Amino acid sequence: MKVNEIFYSLQGEGARAGQPTLFIRLSGCDLSCGFCDTEFKSGTEVPDSLLLERVKQNGCEWVTWTGGEPMLQLRSETVNLFKANGLKQSLETNGGHPVPFDIDWLVVSPKVSEHVLARNFPNGVDELRYAWHCGKLSVPVPDIPASHKYLSPIFDGNEQNLANLKHCVALCKKNPEWRLSIQQHKLWNIL
Repeated sequence: MKVNEIFYSLQGEGARAGQPTLFIRLSGCDLSCGFCDTEFKSGTEVPDSLLLERVKQNGCEWVTWTGGEPMLQLRSETVNLFKANGLKQSLETNGGHPVPFDIDWLVVSPKVSEHVLARNFPNGVDELRYAWHCGKLSVPVPDIPASHKYLSPIFDGNEQNLANLKHCVALCKKNPEWRLSIQQHKLWNIL
């Protein structure tokens, strides 16, 4: 797989926020979102065995596959290898591709239409995490079930956008089935 970066940090968003995690950012994405703050084009080919060795060196329990869009590269053989070595795995995806293997924690941050999500995730996901801004006047109406539903105010790079934050807080207060998820890692000044 072509890997952009590997880093050990804390999960910065959603239900697992604050949990130590080894992030494996895979190169490439099939979308170009104007608010994306991730450089995911560069990378180096890394065999699964070396990835696993790197994970074991950190001694953490969780691995998060992220990108770009990890489903352009991640395969069941890799997921199964990590599972066989006792690792829990999270996947953060834009929702544009189905996930044809068993993952421990599935996060979809939708960047595609709801009918595509319904086709790709008919059984639902652990987290739906919508990137939201003050121009979007109401909460999303997802077509798939999720254990956790979040509005994540879009930042201006690494700076919090207060208008987006206040708007998302107000929407969550009006719609208590939704929770706020801030990119806390940016506030903590960590990767």
